[in-house]
Amino acid sequence: MIAALLVASLLITDPVSPPTNADGMPPEVASPVARGVELLLDMQEGTTLRGGPSEWPYQGVYRVKGKIPIGYRVGGTGICGEALLRAPGLADDTRRQAAIARAIDFVCQSSGHDLMTPDYDGGYDVRGWGYCYGLRFLLAARELDVVADDQTEAVEAAIDFYTAALQQIEIPQIGGWTYSRRDIDAPCAVSPFMTAPCVQTLHEAAAQGETVDRDVLIRALDALEMSRADASGNVAYSARSKNTGDGESIPGAMGRMTALEAVLARSGRGSEAGTQRSVEAFLEHWDELEKRRRKTGTHKAPYGVAPYYFFYAHFHAADAVELLPEPQRTALRDRINERLFSVQEANGAWNDRVFERSANYGTAMAMLALMKPWLNAPASMPEVPAVPAADAPPAAP
Repeated sequence: MIAALLVASLLITDPVSPPTNADGMPPEVASPVARGVELLLDMQEGTTLRGGPSEWPYQGVYRVKGKIPIGYRVGGTGICGEALLRAPGLADDTRRQAAIARAIDFVCQSSGHDLMTPDYDGGYDVRGWGYCYGLRFLLAARELDVVADDQTEAVEAAIDFYTAALQQIEIPQIGGWTYSRRDIDAPCAVSPFMTAPCVQTLHEAAAQGETVDRDVLIRALDALEMSRADASGNVAYSARSKNTGDGESIPGAMGRMTALEAVLARSGRGSEAGTQRSVEAFLEHWDELEKRRRKTGTHKAPYGVAPYYFFYAHFHAADAVELLPEPQRTALRDRINERLFSVQEANGAWNDRVFERSANYGTAMAMLALMKPWLNAPASMPEVPAVPAADAPPAAP
């Protein structure tokens, strides 16, 4: 593996409509986001740090010794923490600031947990989700300058740990990531719906000057392209050879399609047509996704869609829209938001599972999807630094 230090790349802010309030969000977005902030603050639980609860554990069916695994605890906390960071009004909200500080401590401390080490044998394991979303949260906290002085050293160390650990557990030879593998050192099928956000997180890390191996990103992008059928745009749930499918399973693939196309576009490998096709597939087949929301079980026929996929798909659809030409965005945003609001709970939360606790994840993902047009665009594929003149190879004769 040839290591390459990646320099920071600028985050580009998309143009937005004239602001209708101090934070630029119209009331129809700002109000449900503000309600989401209240709900997330009330849902913080778990480990007591700085005098209060510090976690938003994601609750699924998977357990380790009967308990929610640390990867889900860190990943869920990272997602909820980022939603609170990105929502308007943070500077004047001391309760939220305190909750975020406790979450930062938890994510940093969890890097030392026995089941968060990247040195493990394999099997079904979700620590990679913790690396991905824990890192994304800490990067956002640093970007927005909310890290307290007494947290700086721990945050820097945790960012270094999560950045390195995520790269260490890439799939050998094939590239990318998955959460289920027999042998951590052997090639296996890639999971596109996990790989796409992992690539984006490493883009963000590189944009902030962290050490990221460009070859890891290239292998991951190759794996994503392998998982996509060129003719139909369908993306396999998992793949280790080129997908040549005819698109029959697109109704169950629309979430990972939008995630994949957005990441490829930001990596110089996508296309407007591919991104447009993925968003249209999400809107066209949304009813198939809705059939699995708030249901038991995981990968049910005919499309193998699990309930946790619901808000994941909305988030990535909202992200992909921002890569399309400006004239198309407003109508597409409205259509995605209409679907989000159609499944909002009576108390203002969102929940895609039968577990009450899962409302923390659903609410945070919905908030981030709603806020997309007013957030800085995610980082793009960084460039390899130029070779310093003194070390440059001699010119060809």
